Amino acid sequence: MHLIKIFIEVLIVGLFLYSKLLPYTDKLHPKYKTIFDFFNSIFSPVFNFLKPMIKPFQVGVGLSVDMTQILLLVIFLMLLNFL
Repeated sequence: MHLIKIFIEVLIVGLFLYSKLLPYTDKLHPKYKTIFDFFNSIFSPVFNFLKPMIKPFQVGVGLSVDMTQILLLVIFLMLLNFL
């Protein structure tokens, strides 16, 4: 059970780093690019599945928040709470 919690915690940290580094993938050092690619292979299919169902939330003129990342974070946090 502890290994599952640790895995979910790693996914939460990976989700945070993924969201911060996504615009800068072309500037990543090759060593860190492989780590980013690992998390991209996990999160990209999930986001591609959820994006058609969940619209971005508009927070200003021409400014919106991608709700799929927030939803995935909430799911991970709920899993941590219930495990």
